[in-house]
Amino acid sequence: MKPMLLAALTVSPLLALSAGAAVAHPGESHAPAAAATTPRAPVDDSSPKATVASFEAALDAGDAAAAIALLSEDVTIYEQGHVERSRAEYVEHHLPSDMEFSRAVPSRVISRKEAVSGDMAIVTSETASKGEFRGKPVDSLGVGTIVLRRTADGWRIVHIHWSSRKAPAQAPAA
Repeated sequence: MKPMLLAALTVSPLLALSAGAAVAHPGESHAPAAAATTPRAPVDDSSPKATVASFEAALDAGDAAAAIALLSEDVTIYEQGHVERSRAEYVEHHLPSDMEFSRAVPSRVISRKEAVSGDMAIVTSETASKGEFRGKPVDSLGVGTIVLRRTADGWRIVHIHWSSRKAPAQAPAA
């Protein structure tokens, strides 16, 4: 999730969604996200996969309003052993650094699957991220599970679980 979302453990990244995101922990910036009133990034919430892709695109674009619009007010986000229990808590704590990371570190989706049952859906993703964040190299593999609920306004994210690990070292080319 770049989504989910995912990056070098030394910079506490959360990736899984695609374009990636970073986890702000103690010592990192917790500046509130700029509250744009109108989303700039295209928002497609017509399917669970489209909603996840739109959320990742909003992080990539640094578009807090578009990202926030796709989250349920009661969203729960697990990332790197931390938990945020609401959209407001996520906006206050990790959204700014997630957008910063997503914009800085290119990521690609390796695999993405969707399972829908009635008004609930699960989107699972595997990602790879490589680049530099805050002066440190990032080369990681990430996984993410995003649970969505269909609402009158489209699909909304109700739970995110992101984690990442350092990518295995590549053997030098002969």
